[in-house]
Amino acid sequence: MNNSLKDIQNIYFIGIGGIGMSALARYFTFLDKNVAGYDKTPSPITSDLIDLGIAIHFDDQIKNIPSAYKNNKETLIIYTPAIPADHKELNFFIKEEYAVKKRAEVLGIITKDVYTLAVAGTHGKTTTTAILAHLLKESGAKVTAFLGGISENYNSNLVLEGNEVVVVEADEFDRSFLQLYPDVAAITSMDADHLDIYEEANALEESFTEFSSRTKDHLLVRNGLPLTGSTFGIDDDSQYCAQHIRIDNGTYIFDLKTPHTLIRDLHLNLPGKHNLLNAITAFAIAMLYGSPTDSLAKALFSFKGVQRRFTYQVKTDDLIFIDDYAHHPTEIDALHQAVREMHPDKRVTAVFQPHLYSRTRDFGLEFARSLSQFDEIMLLDIYPARELPILGITSEWLLNMIKNENKKIINKNNLVKEIRDTKPEVLLTIGAGDIGEEVFKIKEALII
Repeated sequence: MNNSLKDIQNIYFIGIGGIGMSALARYFTFLDKNVAGYDKTPSPITSDLIDLGIAIHFDDQIKNIPSAYKNNKETLIIYTPAIPADHKELNFFIKEEYAVKKRAEVLGIITKDVYTLAVAGTHGKTTTTAILAHLLKESGAKVTAFLGGISENYNSNLVLEGNEVVVVEADEFDRSFLQLYPDVAAITSMDADHLDIYEEANALEESFTEFSSRTKDHLLVRNGLPLTGSTFGIDDDSQYCAQHIRIDNGTYIFDLKTPHTLIRDLHLNLPGKHNLLNAITAFAIAMLYGSPTDSLAKALFSFKGVQRRFTYQVKTDDLIFIDDYAHHPTEIDALHQAVREMHPDKRVTAVFQPHLYSRTRDFGLEFARSLSQFDEIMLLDIYPARELPILGITSEWLLNMIKNENKKIINKNNLVKEIRDTKPEVLLTIGAGDIGEEVFKIKEALII
């Protein structure tokens, strides 16, 4: 297959329920392609895709592939790196010499001939791309945005207004972002992560340097990162800098200094300094793209957030319940800062599900330090995702390093009862595994 998608009519996804994969599936469905796929388990995302008319099955068997997709000249296979190497359907397509591409390669093809705005970084990219997509759409741009989370404004991980400009989340996992062709890019952070792929932090840094060199027009970087570009930050010497920050009834109000102007009294209805940085980054990219500042200010005020990013499930005088995707110590620190800033003097109970044995091993001490800051800590078992267990790396191992006596391991089957028994004032559910699927049950139990 050449690097064009227009002649391909059938597109088959392996791992179609993933957040990035499902955005592509929606996109190709909108383009009137035939779309089908496999995923390991049903989910709200796969249900939504089935409602769009996409055929999805959940058993890895070659016989389950619809016959229309068994023509290797007319079908493109898109798979996620999370799929195991022994996957029967994937190996069938490879053996039969189909065009088989990772999601990132397909995004690269889409972005090659369209003006592209990309956000990279080990933290913050999902919220930043969601803010950026909203800013552009509300300012009248014909934007297509592929998001790594569900935007609360659109209840979708795809914003589809036209093909004048593309917004993408540039994912460093598996070096995927080196497939992209950004015109304007931002790098929010370069903390060590994905050491199962990179093995050491300087290899991760090198890949970010290579990504920055692929950027054609303009590079924005968080102040302090070892890269050359326009800087952004908070109350520092950055070229795009948030100043005079106030909090009024849970809303940040701030001024934004840019290389050419000072924009006063911007409003952001998201908590936490990390989200303030995300907003500055998105605003700066939108300005560099050429969107009018007055439209951007109004759009920023109306941004509602991303699901599972400091998402309020219950917000009453007696109980605050927040669900968050944080799965790295830096993200847990940001979550702690935000919750203490927004809900001072309240007892905070954190329920954390570690994600990946390798990440838990690589950052055990850092996780223990981050989690120790909460008033009460409950740990679920490690969510394995794509990994096999690592000897000695368990939630008990992590618990023993937490320097806070108010801690325990809990079984997911007893999660609701354990939470109710603690009578929390502020409850946080934290993690990138399947803890998000427990949120509705917890919420129901707490508001009875």
